[in-house]
Amino acid sequence: MADTAVLAAQTPTVEGKVRPGEAALAARLAALDLPKGGFAKAREDAAQRLSAIGLPGARDEYWRYTNPAAFNAPVPEALPVPDRASTLFQDVDRLKLVFVDGRFDAQASDDLTGEGLEISTLAEAGAGHWAEAFYGKLETEGQTPVKRPFAILNTMAATDGVLIRVTGKVSRPVHVLYRRTDAKADVTLHHVIALQDGAELTLLETGALGARSNAVLEVDVAKGARFHHIASKRADDAKVGIGHIFARVGEDALFKSFSLAINGQMMRNEGVIQILGNDAVAHIAAAGLGDGRDFHHDDTVFITHAAERCESRQVFKKVLKNGANGIFQGKILVKPGAQKTDGYQISQGLLLDEGSQFLAKPELEIYADDVKCSHGSTTGALDETAMFYLRSRGVPKEQAVVLLVLSFLADALEEIEDDGLRDEILGRLDEWLTSRAAS
Repeated sequence: MADTAVLAAQTPTVEGKVRPGEAALAARLAALDLPKGGFAKAREDAAQRLSAIGLPGARDEYWRYTNPAAFNAPVPEALPVPDRASTLFQDVDRLKLVFVDGRFDAQASDDLTGEGLEISTLAEAGAGHWAEAFYGKLETEGQTPVKRPFAILNTMAATDGVLIRVTGKVSRPVHVLYRRTDAKADVTLHHVIALQDGAELTLLETGALGARSNAVLEVDVAKGARFHHIASKRADDAKVGIGHIFARVGEDALFKSFSLAINGQMMRNEGVIQILGNDAVAHIAAAGLGDGRDFHHDDTVFITHAAERCESRQVFKKVLKNGANGIFQGKILVKPGAQKTDGYQISQGLLLDEGSQFLAKPELEIYADDVKCSHGSTTGALDETAMFYLRSRGVPKEQAVVLLVLSFLADALEEIEDDGLRDEILGRLDEWLTSRAAS
C-alpha cells in the first residue's frame, strides 16, 4: 500500500512538473486490480480521460468543502455490520439482487428474470452486450462543464454491477442489497439502467457496500418512461464512500431519486441529471442524519435543462448534532431555448448543537427568458415555539425533538411516491432518532 502522504499529494500545474492529483492517481492505480473483461473500449477511454485530468485536488472549486485525499487514503477498517442493517424493505414483494463485498452473489439473489426486465451483471457481460451503448456514456456526458474524476475512475475500474433493461411496466421493485463481510472491503460498482419508451421501474438500494466504496449508477429514461429510486446505503459504521448518479431524461419522462444517509464518516454523493426531452420531470432529494464529529456528508448536484416545459426539484435536508458536518452544492443550468422551465432547489440544515455546521452553495445559471427558477438555503436550530407548544401539552422533551425533526424532513420524504416505501423509511428514521434523542 502506498504511503498516505504520497496519496494525498497535490501540486500546482507547472510545465515539467507533476500535475495536480498525478501522484495520487498513480498510487491509486497501482493498488487496483483492474478488470480484464467486457466494455474494453469504454474502459480504455476512461483511462485516457483520467490520465489527462488526474484526480481532484483540495483547491478544486467543487471540492472546496471536502478534501478528496480522503478517498485515496488506505482503506479504513470498518466496524462489524449488525444483521438488522439489511432488514429494510424485507417485507416488500421485490426482486432481490445481492452483492457481497462488491461481487454479485447469485445464490443469495432471486432468479434474474421478471416481466418487462432483462437483467445481467457487469462481471459476466461480454462484447456485444446491449449495455455497451450506455456504459460510461452518461458518465462521459456528465463531465461537462464540471469534471467528476472519481466517476471516470469507476468506469475504468468497476469490477461488477447490475445491468437492467426495462421493456415494460414492472410491477414489483428491483432491490439491490449490499452486504459486507470483509472489514477492509474496497468496492467499485457500476450499474446501468435503461428504460425503453413507456417503461416503469422502482429501484431500491440498501445495505453496506464496503469500508471504502465508489459507486456509479447510469440511468437512461426514454420517452414516457418512469423511474423511481430509493437508496439507503448503510452508513452507521466507519466508512469512506463516494456515489454518483448520471441520468438522462427523455420526452414526457419522469426521474425521481431519494437517498437516506444515517451516520458514517466521509461520504459524498454526486447527482448529474440531463433533462433532454420536452415535458420531462426530474426530482432528486435526500435526508442526512449525522451524530458526531466523524460525520461528513457532501451532496453535490448539477441539473441541466435542455428542453421546453420541464420541471426539476432538488430537496435536501440534513440533521446534525455533536459536531457533525453537512454540505450541499446544487446547481440548475437552463440552456438557451429551454423555455417554460420550472426549477426549484431547497437545502436546509437543522443543527441540534452549536458544534455542528451546514455549508451550502446554491447556484442558478439561466440562458432562457421564460422560466421560473428559485433556490433557497437555511440553517437553524429547533423551533423554540413549536418545542414549547409540544412540551406544554405533555410531550416529553426527547419525543418532542423526534417529532420536530421528522417534520423538518417531511419535504424530502414526500418525494417518495409509494406510500408503503415512504412509511418504512419513516419508521426507520423514527427508530434511529428515538434511540439518540437523549444523547
